[in-house]
This record gives sequence, C-alpha cells and structure tokens, in this order.
Amino acid sequence: MSGRPAPRERASRSVAVAAGALALSGVIALSGCTAADDGQSVSGDEIGGTLTVYAAASLTGAFDELAAQFGARHPDIDVLPISYDGSSVLATQLIAGAPADVFAAADESTMAKVVEAGLADESAPFATNTLQIVTAAGNPHRIDRLDDLTQPELTVIVCAPEAPCGSASRALLDAAGVTLAPASEEQNVTAVLAKVRSGEADAGLVYQTDVAAAGSAVTGIAIDGAEEATNTYPLAALEGGSNLKGAHAFVEFVRSDAGQKVLADFGFGAP
Repeated sequence: MSGRPAPRERASRSVAVAAGALALSGVIALSGCTAADDGQSVSGDEIGGTLTVYAAASLTGAFDELAAQFGARHPDIDVLPISYDGSSVLATQLIAGAPADVFAAADESTMAKVVEAGLADESAPFATNTLQIVTAAGNPHRIDRLDDLTQPELTVIVCAPEAPCGSASRALLDAAGVTLAPASEEQNVTAVLAKVRSGEADAGLVYQTDVAAAGSAVTGIAIDGAEEATNTYPLAALEGGSNLKGAHAFVEFVRSDAGQKVLADFGFGAP
C-alpha cells in the first residue's frame, strides 16, 4: 500500500480542517455576509463580561431595545448604559482615548475618522435615515417646505455642520438653494428636537426617526428630495476595547434579521 489515505478519508479530513478554521476565526468578517439570521453569535462561543457602546443620539430608542434583546440572548454579558451623543462628539472622545467596545455613527465620514485613527479595522453599514422638518404639534406656522423656514418671524435651529445631521441639513439646503440664519446650531439631533418640543424653537431639521419617536408631541413635514441626502449608519467593533468578542457579537446581532427588524420598527431604512 502507498500509505496515502483513501478518498473518503481525505474528504473527511478536509471537512474537519475547514470546520476547525471556521471555529478559530471567531466571527464573520464585517465586509462579508451578515450575521446568523436569528441574531445569535456566529462563533457559537458563549460571551460574557461587560460591553460599552457609543452610539449616535438618533439611535437612542432603537439601540436601547437592541441592547435589551442582545442581553436576553447572552445573559452572561452586561451591556452598560449606552453613551449617546452627536457622532462627531463621540468620535472625538474615542480618538482621545475614551474606552469603548462598539461605536455606531450616523454617517460614514465620521466613522472613517475612527478607523483612520487605528481604533477599528473596518466598519459595516446597518441602517439609513433621512431628514424631515419638525415643528410644534399641529404645525401652527403652516410650514410646508424648506424655503418656508426663511420667514423672519420664525426661530429655526439645526445641527452643527460637523454633526452628521448638520452635514445632511447643509446638503439639502444647498440643493434647494435655501439660505438659513439659524438661531442656534446644536451638537446632536436630540437637542434640536428637544428645543422644538419645548417651544424654544418654531422649527428644525431632524431625522424622520426622531419625528416618529416624538409621536403627537411634534409634527413632521417631509422634504422633497430628502432621499438625496440619506445618511448611512455604520458600526464597528473597536480593537482597543476590553471585550472584542462581545463587540463582534453585538455588531453581528445588529446586522442580523432580528436586529434589522428592531431598526425597521423604529423607522430606520435598510443599509
């Protein structure tokens, strides 16, 4: 005999080697296919410890729910209260050394700064969002379109230019040829919404998901051409975090069918 394994034995060994390689890989690369449809960690390993997540302010409701569902699936991991703020503010904190395991931004250019700083190898899109005009409930000033915001008697606020919602606002206004003199420029979209709700401002520009979350407290007005300034939301597991395995599992869950359903329920579009 030659000593070489029979064809069936060689095939069995090949399958075993392939299975071993998959187990060692731990997680699916973000640039490849999405996570398992049921949202469970594709590695099959139990995860534990704590998980620190930084997320754009517009994700507040959705990510609170995602964290709750993720925690229920992985009872040995403790998802700490999520830090929400403007994406640019959070990115600055991370680059300065703030400890976190996962970052979810409201636009790709902000995430690119975090990747370029060496805090993540890659990121993956998981949702989209578009802007609406937001007014007090009932739209008392009868605002119908962007150029109505230029009425001198109105107090209008927007996000600061460096924030993703501010960048998108600027793109829409420029495309429509509308020049605003906002009363203030806020660091995140939550602050814009809060000032309109409280009556400090007559109108503002926020994401459609923020209008939906506010319910009857405000009125949203769709903007013609808003889809031209759609924001794509990326997220990444941060390499310097204390729980890389948990971070990858959370990213996989957000991008899974179960995670995408939560996001859709909150009004986000598919990536």
